[in-house]
Amino acid sequence: MRTTNYTDFRSNLKSYIDSVIDDCDTVVINRGNGTGVVMISLDEYNALKETEYLLSSPATMEAIRKGEEDIKNGYGISQEEGESIDDFLKRVSCIE
Repeated sequence: MRTTNYTDFRSNLKSYIDSVIDDCDTVVINRGNGTGVVMISLDEYNALKETEYLLSSPATMEAIRKGEEDIKNGYGISQEEGESIDDFLKRVSCIE
């Protein structure tokens, strides 16, 4: 994470944008008196919004909890070494 002030940010805008996009960096721009903004990439923002959406659904959260419990109890199915994703999906689609 990089932190800067508004003046430096404005003077080096391209550099900050490049670091956010190219290096997945987060930039905090302080404006004084404890105010400021955070700059993240659009991909990061979209991922956060998707996570927020998923976490807001009780049904989704229950499915996640059940899946975690199933894995803990040994009910998971793993992709085998060297197995393609297509072959894995074909194999698991035949399992009840």
